[in-house]
Amino acid sequence: MMALGMFMAILDIQVVATSLPTIQSALGIAPELMSWIQTAYLIAEIIAIPLTGVLTRLFGMRWLFIVSITVFTIASAGCAASTGFGSLIFWRVVQGFSGGSLIPAVFSAVFLLFPVRQQGLATTIAGVLAVLAPTIGPVVGGWVTESWSWHMLFLINILPGIVAALAAGLFLPRSPVNPAELRRLDFAGLLLLALALAALEIGLKEAPGRGWLSGVVVALLVLSAASAAGFAARSLTGAHPIADLRLFRERNFLVGCIMSFALGVGLFGSVYLMPVFLAFVRGHGALEIGRIMLVTGATQLVMAPIAVQLDKRLDPRLLSALGFLAFASGLALSGFQTPATDYDEMFWPQVVRGAAIMFCLLPPTRLALGLIDDARVPDASGLFNLMRNLGGAIGIALIDTVLYGRAPLLGDRLVEQMKGGSDAAAGYVGIPLDDFAALAQGSMDIDALGELQDKVEKAALAMAANEAWLMLAGITLAAMLALLAARRPAASA
Repeated sequence: MMALGMFMAILDIQVVATSLPTIQSALGIAPELMSWIQTAYLIAEIIAIPLTGVLTRLFGMRWLFIVSITVFTIASAGCAASTGFGSLIFWRVVQGFSGGSLIPAVFSAVFLLFPVRQQGLATTIAGVLAVLAPTIGPVVGGWVTESWSWHMLFLINILPGIVAALAAGLFLPRSPVNPAELRRLDFAGLLLLALALAALEIGLKEAPGRGWLSGVVVALLVLSAASAAGFAARSLTGAHPIADLRLFRERNFLVGCIMSFALGVGLFGSVYLMPVFLAFVRGHGALEIGRIMLVTGATQLVMAPIAVQLDKRLDPRLLSALGFLAFASGLALSGFQTPATDYDEMFWPQVVRGAAIMFCLLPPTRLALGLIDDARVPDASGLFNLMRNLGGAIGIALIDTVLYGRAPLLGDRLVEQMKGGSDAAAGYVGIPLDDFAALAQGSMDIDALGELQDKVEKAALAMAANEAWLMLAGITLAAMLALLAARRPAASA
């Protein structure tokens, strides 16, 4: 039931993403403000994740989950009832903050509630739902919006939220609330943490459009770095830090966090890149995009029980290496698409990625959290999950930079190649041979043909997407080097 609540919190990001134009039109939101519907949620979520350790010590696991899922459910109803931009953003912030604490709370529960022999199965339940939500989100969002209305994107959270809250109240172990934790709370550290993460998230959002060296982006990134340095200093020297950065002294935890960051880059990046290609190059709607992307989720579900059994028997370093190698291969296989690429060509790369995902999640989670003392698990889980979300945010910003920075240059190169008589360039763009012959003879001006220009723009975007896929594969492969520093876990772990 805890994993169900976490699933709804992650799913909410994806189902809303597919229906942003519908929400914008219904509420009369200016186009340049539309992305803040997502950004507000993500900023609040990314601030809440590392606070899970403090909140767990304050409320206990049971009350933290009950309060978080209840507030998330109320905020979902508030989003559905919003009549304007201001009220929607307010409720999205509340929704994101309450949803952010659900993710690490669930992964903490894996190691705090279950004996070692059951942790593999518990991690799988949490892991499958955590990575399945981004995969099925587009098809769920498209189907809900087309079948009912955008309000239902938020109202679908109500019933699962109530069920999860009731189950948590009945079954989670009781523990007393600890008000003394609130008196020891480092409010200055909390402010520095919020400022660092919010400035980083906004800077990453603005960088692709404004440029990484623009004044606004540089100022935001400098503010983020300075705030992060101040927060780190307080965390490493304070008696009661907001997030215990001393955990990074544990070699296996550090390695696990590096793997989690790389998984975030590849997982969130691929879930973002596929809809961009399918929508702007292939022209598919939200429902069709979701149908195509279900291949990854279906393969992942099939592989989950196999991953559990292997995770119980094999060294997590070996499984992590195999998983990341396969995941990188699946990303690289998508780096050779053409404007005509569709479901059939995307099938096997998705199968490879889907088969690898659980091996990129289960073993690194065991590597990072399996040997941490119970008292430090909530802090460790918060940092571990934060790294995955940070990886996703940075990965998407890098993808946007490649897509919108490289596409115009690649388009100009295609035009020059075709003017030089390149059959290969014309074939990639999809120009019929007769039309290309006319272009080559100078009897047809490519710049004057809107239809052909549209083909060139789509082809250039496809080429830029290929570069982005290969970039994701390279980052995933580079993360494997961290495994060389990991220690073999004790047999009892």
